[in-house]
Amino acid sequence: MTAPPRTQVAPASDLAALVQGAQRLRAQVATRVVGQGEALDELLLAILAGGHALLVGVPGLAKTLMVQSVADAMSLEFRRIQFTPDLVPSDITGTELLEEDTATGHRSFRFVRGPVFANIVLADEINRAPPRTQAALLEAMQERRVTAAGESMPLPNPFFVLATQNPIEQEGTYPLPEAQLDRFLFQVRVGYPGEDDEVAILRQTTGRATAALEPVLGAHEVRALQLAVRELPAAEPVLRYAAQLVRASRPGDARTPSLVQRYVRWGAGPRAGQALVLGAKAHALLDGRPVPTPDDVRRVALPVLRHRVLPNYAAEADGVDADAIVRALLDAVPPPRGAIAD
Repeated sequence: MTAPPRTQVAPASDLAALVQGAQRLRAQVATRVVGQGEALDELLLAILAGGHALLVGVPGLAKTLMVQSVADAMSLEFRRIQFTPDLVPSDITGTELLEEDTATGHRSFRFVRGPVFANIVLADEINRAPPRTQAALLEAMQERRVTAAGESMPLPNPFFVLATQNPIEQEGTYPLPEAQLDRFLFQVRVGYPGEDDEVAILRQTTGRATAALEPVLGAHEVRALQLAVRELPAAEPVLRYAAQLVRASRPGDARTPSLVQRYVRWGAGPRAGQALVLGAKAHALLDGRPVPTPDDVRRVALPVLRHRVLPNYAAEADGVDADAIVRALLDAVPPPRGAIAD
């Protein structure tokens, strides 16, 4: 997992103001997106940790609205790409155009940058594009650059891919390969709201239009928050606990619980451990604490591991999904003794 470019660490007073800004951003988005507090928290944690997020949920649960609202509350360049079966890689990264000087007749190629050259890229219904087009995002997501026309071009800093996916529709879709799923720091599950929240949604969306969101964070503030997340110290018990959880997800390891041995085809790789630690640091920072604890690791375990633990056919036949497997991992691998809990 590539670290974002380093910037100067913010003083403690400025850092407190930045954290308050992130909390105001969450509060603003929550006024527009009702009943998805947990999903919104995980989306913001992924942004603070400098990673990408994949939002998975059935249609009509405000996945796209959530991403657009986060973008509206940030002074960052935003681009939306609607993924379709006929989308080609150049529609994402850009294309070369042949231009002719009418005065001299001289011809030359000019590269026109695609929508991926933005701070926040919404890849809407990402699984509707074929694998060749999905792969156009791999280099951008991992290396934060695009190679085209024989030239390597850096992407803006900060850079996030926030993708949405419909899990129930199979016709005309292409499952994301494991290599690309692993590039997403979090997979965020967007579920149905509660009854009171659904009533509030009906009240809000069938009346007068809501006011526009005011940007509260810009590129400099986001970069400072990302650096602050990485500067938080992680104690040995936190690092070891993250490593134990990841290793226990792999069939054949000594710590692997029986449910994993029976139902997992492939376990999580080292990038999952990095995501657990970064997510735990972001959670501690947003909560106003100077160090992460194993409880922070447990908080982000589901969004980090659910798309990195691959169930086998036996799991599908028995109705055991990745979330059930991760919960079994958390039960089988307890936090270190004596660790400070939230």
